[in-house]
Amino acid sequence: MHPYLPHLLSDIADAHRSELVIEAEIPKTFEEEMEEIERWVEGEEPAHDFSYYCGLQTEQFPPAEQFTVEEIHLVCKAFQKMMFTWNEDADLPETLPANRYYELLISTLNFQTDIVNSGFITFEFCSCYPPDCIFKEHCTCREYWDTEETEVPQIGKLPF
Repeated sequence: MHPYLPHLLSDIADAHRSELVIEAEIPKTFEEEMEEIERWVEGEEPAHDFSYYCGLQTEQFPPAEQFTVEEIHLVCKAFQKMMFTWNEDADLPETLPANRYYELLISTLNFQTDIVNSGFITFEFCSCYPPDCIFKEHCTCREYWDTEETEVPQIGKLPF
């Protein structure tokens, strides 16, 4: 076992969200709610990255090459549990090699995000354009991209 692993897992456990701020306790005016919606619709960047909220920094995570595949799985599982407490998630293909999965998951610490109390914020990596996707052959959109035109129903040739 990597000597740093127990400390890293402890740091991740300490980064769990310990309390849920109930928005209902803080009454918002209609105008405040509309301003929040407008910021989201206009694509305004959130004020902070995920590391700001959970307290972890990418520098705390050794390069994937220093871990065994089993250790990477332990770290990723712990990290995903921690993300869940913050209502955050990362959309990564399960077929990714463990080291790449680890690197991308940890990189979410640098993503600008808002923290929500209901629902989830999901960090997306896929461009939905397989030729340029960072997942390469692991892109989950590839199965739809590679579908031949003859397999897609054409207008006027629908089965009903």
